[in-house]
Amino acid sequence: MNTQNTAVHIHLWHREFWLMAIANLLLSMSVTMLIPSLPVWLRATVSMDDTFVGLAMGAFALGLFLPGPFCSFLVQHYRRNIVFMTSVLFLALTMALPLFPVPAFRLPAVIIVWRVVQGAAFGLAQMVLTSTLIIDTCESHQRTEANHSATWFGRFALSLGPMLALLLMQLSWFICPIHVAAEACDDHQAALNVFFMSVVGCLLAVVLVFFINFPFRVPEDKLHLMSLDRFFLVNGMPLMLNMMLITVAVGMMMSMAITAKAYGMVMVGFLLALLAQRFVFRDAELKSEVVTGLLLIGAALLILYSQREATPEAHSVLPSPLIGLGLGIVGARFLLFFIKLSRHCQRGTSQSTFMLGWESGLAIGVGIGYACFGSRHDLLLLVAFCLVMAALLLYVVYTHRWFVKHKNR
Repeated sequence: MNTQNTAVHIHLWHREFWLMAIANLLLSMSVTMLIPSLPVWLRATVSMDDTFVGLAMGAFALGLFLPGPFCSFLVQHYRRNIVFMTSVLFLALTMALPLFPVPAFRLPAVIIVWRVVQGAAFGLAQMVLTSTLIIDTCESHQRTEANHSATWFGRFALSLGPMLALLLMQLSWFICPIHVAAEACDDHQAALNVFFMSVVGCLLAVVLVFFINFPFRVPEDKLHLMSLDRFFLVNGMPLMLNMMLITVAVGMMMSMAITAKAYGMVMVGFLLALLAQRFVFRDAELKSEVVTGLLLIGAALLILYSQREATPEAHSVLPSPLIGLGLGIVGARFLLFFIKLSRHCQRGTSQSTFMLGWESGLAIGVGIGYACFGSRHDLLLLVAFCLVMAALLLYVVYTHRWFVKHKNR
């Protein structure tokens, strides 16, 4: 074994891992930036109602699953870093389309297809990154830590992306196109700022991965065009469904009018979750993390519901960090559950399954929030609370026992 190469990979946080982790952050931010901005653009440019906005936001979830059956074939038939960069460049192209006066973007069917394609490009990029590239550049004993750490970068994007988008929407860099009504021009310009920065984020992610030297992998003798490898862990379905109850509830909350400050406080909660994992739950009972996290999210929802009629000045800042803390604890623990559930050579498949459950749940939740509730935030909060409590009950009564019985690591 080459001594120099061994020295490079003796620590997890080497140059290649940092580049991939930051690329994951930028890629995820590019997508989460659309959560507060895309509905504004759809209303201003296409004059769509809440029902269609919800369909457009939820269509992203469908796209996430489409490239999955081909993922294993693509990363073995072609160089895996090239597959990643190509999918991210394609995602950047879809992000850039609203910057141009494309008449077809006034057609509802085209917008739905556009969102499905975005989901497919992002889904493939995430599958290749989490199930292959990150694993390839780490020693075997570091891979669980690498998956755990890299996923945290994507988790921080859930607060950083929307927060940056809301700040960008306060700027005006673009001239209003002729086909946009004057009264909607400000919203149109604001959304274009976000689309432009999403493109920049995608391109930066490609540049970072371009400078990483990935080892060559000999493809398998028999390649199947479609397979579940690196795509979906069938025996992880109970975990995925339990987690999706949580992420759908969080996605529903993200469809509400949330300030940049609130998203910043969610990030504070994520930081607290990192500390809690290290110091509070280090030797705690396995079940305690998920139970505590769900109780924190439920408490945040009750606080939000109790102050629904209060003036903005009287709103407590406590719900946002509570949501970040609870979601951070739950997300990190479910990720480890998926890893421990997987058998030998299924680590990449478990990572893709976790990503699909996480991202699709958020997209479906945002879509439901707009399509089914609109401005009825009190009802939305009640339904979200019921989903979180249902997730807690399901986990305590069934999922945890099922996991302990079926785990392989």
